Amino acid sequence: MLDDLTLREVFHFRVSLLGAISIITISIISLIVLLSVLIIYTPLRNVLPGYSASLRETLLQESARVDSLQSSLVIQRQYLDVIKQLTAGDIETDSVQSLDSLQRVEKAQLVAQPNEATEAFKAQYEQKERDRLLLFDNTATPSVRQLQRPVRGVIIQPARPDMHLYGTTLRVAKNENVLAVMRGTIVSAQRMADNTFTLVLQHGTYMSVYRHVPTALKQQGAAVERGDAIGVMDGEHDIIIELWDDGKFVNPEEVIVW
Repeated sequence: MLDDLTLREVFHFRVSLLGAISIITISIISLIVLLSVLIIYTPLRNVLPGYSASLRETLLQESARVDSLQSSLVIQRQYLDVIKQLTAGDIETDSVQSLDSLQRVEKAQLVAQPNEATEAFKAQYEQKERDRLLLFDNTATPSVRQLQRPVRGVIIQPARPDMHLYGTTLRVAKNENVLAVMRGTIVSAQRMADNTFTLVLQHGTYMSVYRHVPTALKQQGAAVERGDAIGVMDGEHDIIIELWDDGKFVNPEEVIVW
């Protein structure tokens, strides 16, 4: 390049084929590196195909964790309130109930409450196959022979109706099957916040409840026979078994040979 006034050379540069190829190559590599950094370290990757699904799963998991933490926080606050009241002498020690027991009472009341959808399904199913639900005299207490052992395990917490603990808690080995105690229908198979299932089976006037089942093998509305596998344990969760007769508590340890 020359100066217009003095016609002297101001600067110059030489372009060769090798230099042009080198400049283009360096530019392409720099662009690739810049795009990779933007995709990896910025939210720009969420607009790319394939990332949105993983983001949705992550959001669902985090939402479940937040709900669980909120429930735990509420329980801790209730514990602290009770301790403060005890310290201040506002309440007597014997009048304090376990918060876990109160939650079990609420769950038991929810299970015992009649549901329109459940009652409609029962009526329709009984009309088609009455012999599948009317297995024994409704006024009689089922014998040990009529009830299948639901799972093989060790009882770590027996039922204590006086303490409002209505379920028998068992520690179970990994890959152990959960079995139906008798013939009936699965009226509820609900996934809980801890990613386990609560299975509720209806057997005439009887109802059996299985809590903290990691894997459910049957869906809601499925008919099961005595001894059918309805779930599988993972060795990490402890299962809770409850039995109810027309809304009244039945101790599983009294009617099942463990």
